[in-house]
Amino acid sequence: MATLNPYLSFDGDARAALEFYAAALGGQLEISTFGEFASDEMPVEPDQADLVMHGQVTTEDGLVLMASDTPAGMTYVAPTPGVTIAHTGGPADHDRLRAAFAALSEGGQVEMPLELAPWGDHYGAFTDRFGVSWMFDIGTE
Repeated sequence: MATLNPYLSFDGDARAALEFYAAALGGQLEISTFGEFASDEMPVEPDQADLVMHGQVTTEDGLVLMASDTPAGMTYVAPTPGVTIAHTGGPADHDRLRAAFAALSEGGQVEMPLELAPWGDHYGAFTDRFGVSWMFDIGTE
């Protein structure tokens, strides 16, 4: 089965972001650093060894959020305005998604509180403390 998963880039704070996301969403956190894969073919500067080469949070219900740091020699591209991650669900997901919205938006900037929208769903949007924008939509019956 194919999947489509968000993959975020950070400029040195991927570990902090992934730890924050794991705490907010629950699930298993896995992190590999550049230092773990250093070799003659892929040398790593000592100050870059602890940067995240690949990390991911995998929740019990199968959501996967991946991220990495941008090492020296590569161009860091900051998150752009607009929706970067959309987290959606139905009525059965309401409590879990409302809790995730509250946890992930802590320390960030809420653009639209998670409230009942004119089209009948609960909708909200924010930019988290790491500059990543999120949109939540919870369907109603």
